[in-house]
Amino acid sequence: MERSPRVRARAVTLSAAVLGAVLALNAACSFGPPDPDVAGEPPNLPAPSVSAGPDSGSGGESAAAATVLAKGLEVPWGLAFLPDGGALVTERDTARILQVGPESGTEGLKVTEVQRLTEAEPGGDGGLLGIAVSPKYATDATVFVYYSTATDNRVAKLKLKGKPQPILTGIPHSANDNGGQLAFGPDGMLYVTTGDGTSGTLAQNPKSLGGKILRITTAGRPAPGNPVKNSPVWSSGHRNVRGIAWDAAKKMYASESNQKKTGELNVIQKGKNYGWPGVDGTGTNAKFTSPLVTWPIEDSNCAGVAVLESMVATACLQGQRMWMVDVTGNGTLLGQPRALLAGEFGRLRALVAAPDGSFWVTTSNQEEGADPAPEDDRIIRLVFSDGGAGRS
Repeated sequence: MERSPRVRARAVTLSAAVLGAVLALNAACSFGPPDPDVAGEPPNLPAPSVSAGPDSGSGGESAAAATVLAKGLEVPWGLAFLPDGGALVTERDTARILQVGPESGTEGLKVTEVQRLTEAEPGGDGGLLGIAVSPKYATDATVFVYYSTATDNRVAKLKLKGKPQPILTGIPHSANDNGGQLAFGPDGMLYVTTGDGTSGTLAQNPKSLGGKILRITTAGRPAPGNPVKNSPVWSSGHRNVRGIAWDAAKKMYASESNQKKTGELNVIQKGKNYGWPGVDGTGTNAKFTSPLVTWPIEDSNCAGVAVLESMVATACLQGQRMWMVDVTGNGTLLGQPRALLAGEFGRLRALVAAPDGSFWVTTSNQEEGADPAPEDDRIIRLVFSDGGAGRS
């Protein structure tokens, strides 16, 4: 099955308090080369139209352009780039792996079904979730996927169109809070996010894989240098982490979702405990690590996370927006968070920094309780003004 989605561009605005800091850092060379853990070259995309907002040079609003790259998808959950510039996208409920680009049709990037994982059993927020491309893909042609079965969540490796080979099993499974994100860190290790999967009994249990961020080798074993030898656990006390990313200084950021009161963006540190279920948001217990920033759950419940220089962004489901946060060199908050795309495309889920410096974000409107538009679900490319995506 092959589809050629219609590409369209539209202008959106972002506060200059956030965008100005990004553009100042990129004055010499627009975005610089991708981080070592990012594979691939930018796909051949049409140039979006970008128009500045009022007073863009004097503290007002500056523009960003949102281009719809693909449409008609069904709950696209994970997104990772291939060396040829194309992107692999998972669909949670159909268990399909799709390739988007790099080829273009008359109306935009081609969308091709690569395969369906019959091993995945969708239900609730489970199914085919995260995907990561091996940093050595050029030689090993391997990708990694996170998916649900009837009894657990698991991580497997496969060559495209081949059978998945599980490398980590027994991750707690439930109707909700299944975690599911995969990403290779700057250290070359595979990071896996999991959900608590209960009312809160697993996140503080060091023997459980639930409510954790895990760090493993490509064989599924605990990575050398983990906090506890022979344990895959990197951090604990999480409700449901569905987005992780690193900045150029190798600081790790993660979203926290499905809490009762607050959504969080955290700076993840080795061996730290982030408090769930004892803390929902910022707490006073010194043994727990406080979030970088929190939002009311109705404005957040975020998933994907991406980083561009000093800006950290997270895509939100219930909040139906992207939150943009500027951070200092040591990972502390600078200024106030700003919202982008609020209400423009509905629920937002996956968010990844593309090799050319743009952001790709997916909608998640083809699911229970959402309100899909005729083109949903979509993949949207976001480009910031003053040079757009790519290198100067």
